[in-house]
Amino acid sequence: MTEHKEKVIRHAMLLEAEDWAGGVSGIHVHSLSSMWYDNHPEDTKDQTVTDTHYNDDTIVRTVDGKVVRTFGEALKGDDLIDAWAKANQEKSEVLQAL
Repeated sequence: MTEHKEKVIRHAMLLEAEDWAGGVSGIHVHSLSSMWYDNHPEDTKDQTVTDTHYNDDTIVRTVDGKVVRTFGEALKGDDLIDAWAKANQEKSEVLQAL
């Protein structure tokens, strides 16, 4: 019975993490060409960009409201659950205590 309980708890955590993943962790409007994640400095040569960092660890760059590129790869599976658990420690502890 314990093996099923662990699967149910992991699935509950994954569902919570997937919902959380689409949330915004930061927005940066800039014209800098030296961001740590940026390998396209030409994007900011003559314009300002908006970089939106999501909880799934992706960064979406827009110019005038249009997506021009995405940086990083979205966290998935256990990596996503781990990131969610760190950001939502209290909720994670409750689920694990069930």
